[in-house]
Amino acid sequence: MTFSMSMLFIFLNHPLALGSILLLQSIMASINSGLMYTNFWLSYILFLIMVGGMLIMFMYMTSIASNEKFKMPKTKSLTMKTSIFMLIMILLILFMDPSIFPLTSELTLNSSINNNTLLLSLNKFFNWPYFILSITLMAYLLLTLIAIVKITGKNLSPMRQK
Repeated sequence: MTFSMSMLFIFLNHPLALGSILLLQSIMASINSGLMYTNFWLSYILFLIMVGGMLIMFMYMTSIASNEKFKMPKTKSLTMKTSIFMLIMILLILFMDPSIFPLTSELTLNSSINNNTLLLSLNKFFNWPYFILSITLMAYLLLTLIAIVKITGKNLSPMRQK
């Protein structure tokens, strides 16, 4: 489902549709990361950070393009493209090497050591397959911070000018 939403994200161009897909993606990412660990507080913080950044982007986009009408894309071409991408994704999953998913060894390690479950759950977040998520989140937050500082910087006038 995340792959089809990512492909749909490419074909849309209205800020409201893009924001809704981004919100659904962040909800699914936080649910997946919450189910992966023993507690949900890390995924809750991730979700709150993503929603905070999206609210700032939503305020900026509504101040620029407030009168733009929302048009749905052509469903025939969109359905065709999405079905082709889904077929490719299913074929890739069928031929994927099972050694790519190292979760089984980490789950057995986590079930055998009950004393350090919180330490292990945080340790898994920064180990090899998942550290890319942390780095991507850090880069996203840095880029959002820089964009907000540049947008609200030295101008004392409103962002939308006629």
